Amino acid sequence: MSFGSGRSSARIRRGLSFGQVFEGTVVKVPRPGVIGIFVDIGLSVTGFVDVLLLPDESEDWPTEGTVADVEIWWADSRKQIRLKPSDCRYLRNDFTDFVERRRPSWPSDIGRPVRDPESVTLDGFRPVFRSGGPSAISP
Repeated sequence: MSFGSGRSSARIRRGLSFGQVFEGTVVKVPRPGVIGIFVDIGLSVTGFVDVLLLPDESEDWPTEGTVADVEIWWADSRKQIRLKPSDCRYLRNDFTDFVERRRPSWPSDIGRPVRDPESVTLDGFRPVFRSGGPSAISP
């Protein structure tokens, strides 16, 4: 599943906001512990929870068929909606610290509309990587 045409992508994004909650069904866990999970949120768009937001131990991840609430975390040029689990059982243990380090604007982003990827600038993008590696964007 992916965004359709540029028009439908813009239309879908206009109706979404960061932190918006959806009930989703895990539809694919392709490489547990390595990349993340795909979640059907009932839209014509791919929902994806990145490995960075999931617990360290893949045994603690939701399995295919699991129904759980997820929130819109990010949307970019990959033309998919990045999600984060609402249920703390499926969220990385140090999420609060992670947000403070890697996306300190998250609390103020909640409720803001998701923008079209073309309107996102490099200055406005904060990479979301585990610590230990260089940043993809220079300060």
